[in-house]
Amino acid sequence: MKKGLKVFGYVFGGIMLLLLLVAMYVQRSGIPEYELPEVDFRVRMDSASIAEGKRISDMVCNDCHRSANGLLEGNLMFGGDNPSPFGTVYAPNITSDKTYGVGRYSDAELAILLRTGIKRDGQYAPPWMPKFPHLSDEDLNAIIAYLRSDAPELAPSAKVQPPNEPSFLVKLLSRVAFKPLQYPETPIKSPDPANVVAFGEYLCTAKVECYSCHSLDFAKVDMMHPEKTTGYFGGGNPFEEGDQIIYSANLTMDEETGLGHWTEADFIRAVRYGIGKNDQPLRQPMKPFSGLTEDEVRAIWAYLQTVPKIHNPVERQGTQ
Repeated sequence: MKKGLKVFGYVFGGIMLLLLLVAMYVQRSGIPEYELPEVDFRVRMDSASIAEGKRISDMVCNDCHRSANGLLEGNLMFGGDNPSPFGTVYAPNITSDKTYGVGRYSDAELAILLRTGIKRDGQYAPPWMPKFPHLSDEDLNAIIAYLRSDAPELAPSAKVQPPNEPSFLVKLLSRVAFKPLQYPETPIKSPDPANVVAFGEYLCTAKVECYSCHSLDFAKVDMMHPEKTTGYFGGGNPFEEGDQIIYSANLTMDEETGLGHWTEADFIRAVRYGIGKNDQPLRQPMKPFSGLTEDEVRAIWAYLQTVPKIHNPVERQGTQ
């Protein structure tokens, strides 16, 4: 008996020592690096592409990258050094500056970053940076055309943000769960807007990515197969807002806990103007998406009708 306990103690101690060594390695080594795939991408500059790129950026990028004075010089994410699962994270300078901004990136390097999450130096961009593996080539071109444009908000700036301080959780998950995505091997086309359901699916899974916030947990998002994401559109994803935890809404058509009693008009008003069914403003972090047209929001609504219902009584407000 004593011998068995002694053996168990040795085994247990060995396992604990091994886990400690692994933890120390993860903590010290940080975010892993990867080789960039070979990609031939050259941006096409035209006024329509630049305008669409600005519209996408206003909806998807600028909340993180816009500075306090309104210029895209980079801005502190997650409320400064407030605690978060990600650590302390700073959005980088995405002005056209050739030393400190995206001006130092080639067109292909920008395409790789946006699609796979691999930066030009090979480092992986963890989950706080969205990836767009299903974005159409046309919309990808539009974003990069806008970043290459002479828009005043993109004028070169030498602003440099402090280095990120990712949490141990992010470092660990970046080695075991979060990996760079595969760059598409074939062209991606936007669905025909006349195919309303397919177009709505594209908008909320590829272009604006509503599903990642409105599913259960960022850590369980399946970016390559959005519909396989845990709790797909069922809400419940927690967001820190000051001293409160705000949970994302259930967007399935469940009659009790989702949008089953909403009308298309209710949904359009909520998405485009930030006014809920109860005539109250929607709470942060949900913002009005006035950049979406009414037809685009109708398409999203049409797609949500096809998403399997999830009964998830999301707690609409709670404290830490």
